[in-house]
Amino acid sequence: MFDWIVKYVGFLKHVPLLPHVFDAWLKVTSLLHNRNLIDYIDEIETEVRLWPGTSVQAHKFGGIQFNKDNRELGHIHGNGLLDILLSRRQKNELMKKYPVQDHHVFKNSGWISYWIKTAEDSKTAVSLLNHVYNLRSFAAEDDSGRKLF
Repeated sequence: MFDWIVKYVGFLKHVPLLPHVFDAWLKVTSLLHNRNLIDYIDEIETEVRLWPGTSVQAHKFGGIQFNKDNRELGHIHGNGLLDILLSRRQKNELMKKYPVQDHHVFKNSGWISYWIKTAEDSKTAVSLLNHVYNLRSFAAEDDSGRKLF
């Protein structure tokens, strides 16, 4: 259902507040189908907030977004879908180490998607976010001092 909505009515994501209403609906349906999912997402949020320089905010297309120094690490939708942006090289390396898949919309990009359904999945999600956090923390800087990623 989620994929169908994204594919055929995804253009509605630009309607103000509609993505957040849709994400709230995803959370309600998640509560009906997997009562523990909201707890897993809360545990992930709690863990990521402990890392230096991180913050959490509402994602522009619904869900919660994790940032390091005001740059997105990734975001989780209300149905437990974690999306993370990497370079294509980093994506390919991560796909060899973790059970991640191409992004549910942007297949040929640096985006990956990972479904959180179990407590073990939530631990993997924290590991994925920590991997990106470390990449951002130790990224090389260019001559002007800007981080390269």
